[in-house]
Amino acid sequence: MQNTDIHRRLTVVQILPALESGGVERGTLEVGKYLVEQGHRSIVISAGGRLVEQLIREGSEHLAWDVGRKSLLTLLRYVSRLRRLLRDENIDILHVRSRMPGWVAYLAWRGMPANKRPRFITTFHGLYSVNAYSGVMVKGEHVIAVSDTVRAYILNNYPQTAAAHIRVIPRGIDPATYPLGFQPSAEWLATWKNQFPQLIGKKVLTLPGRITRLKGHEDLIDLIARLKAQGDPAHGLIVGGAEEKKQRYLAELRDKVARFGLQQDITFTGHRSDLREIMAASDLVLSLSTKPESFGRTVLEALSMGVPVIGYNHGGVGEQLARLFPQGRVSLGDIDGLLEKCREIEANTRIKPCAPPPTLESMLATTLSVYESAVFGYDNNHFVNCDLNKP
Repeated sequence: MQNTDIHRRLTVVQILPALESGGVERGTLEVGKYLVEQGHRSIVISAGGRLVEQLIREGSEHLAWDVGRKSLLTLLRYVSRLRRLLRDENIDILHVRSRMPGWVAYLAWRGMPANKRPRFITTFHGLYSVNAYSGVMVKGEHVIAVSDTVRAYILNNYPQTAAAHIRVIPRGIDPATYPLGFQPSAEWLATWKNQFPQLIGKKVLTLPGRITRLKGHEDLIDLIARLKAQGDPAHGLIVGGAEEKKQRYLAELRDKVARFGLQQDITFTGHRSDLREIMAASDLVLSLSTKPESFGRTVLEALSMGVPVIGYNHGGVGEQLARLFPQGRVSLGDIDGLLEKCREIEANTRIKPCAPPPTLESMLATTLSVYESAVFGYDNNHFVNCDLNKP
């Protein structure tokens, strides 16, 4: 029988390095907005960023603490401060979304009397390197895994983690935001064509994601060079910004484009806030990370709109493609396979996924149910509380 206190207002703290862009950051905003809509209090701790304004507009509170900086000084500065916050604000849930903030949170939490602590939740967002530093992400009383791939990774690499303490909650999308057959507005299309006239009449292959060595940008360049050599009117679109420390790699990519003579065939858009429209206006979306991804949210978004996706068949991306669009899978590093798949899919082709993509509503409702089961102690779909005094 569920505790009648389940309907009382919860106060939830989510903690992560910053709120600039990315799937972790977007998920944080989505959970915060949902909590507020359900009558709960949402607090987010981060160093800040471009998404803070939206977070606050949607009803959450934000504390600008630089908890993501990898330094002993971060622990010295913020552990006691966070502990005071947890005590003074009667926090019910402390939800960790990243490793360095995770250590700040864990040490603050462990320093409280066991009967005064909030419930400690972690989300294992990535396939982190296996070491003591990453180990904080399995210290949660409840551990959320964003895919079956991540759950298997946890059990394989952190065997001390009980399977019953892990809850798989796939990242979800709003089908109303990414409806099958979505088309950008005429105004957006006109602006887009004015900004990037080099795309007109081309088969547009879009690779979304921040500029980093693991996202497969060099494979995209090789692919476009091969397609161009065969007379295919393809254009590669790299959508994503480069942080300051990634500027050298961005310069390397631009140099490679120039060496291949592809300046008119590959475009770097930088950071964009209209990725939905860009993917909908593309002929293909690519997911070419050379390291397995934990999930790969843009794969879901594109497929939900009916835009074909071709991706390397490993990690969370391979998991999603196997369920939703198996013909889009290619072996890691197989440029010949990519070339064949790209040529098979005609320009302007639209598809229907084999199954409904996971929804945002399901993700949010299930996350809230984890919070409630942690606080109120009821058994929710066989998801049980951990030992609250576990080190």
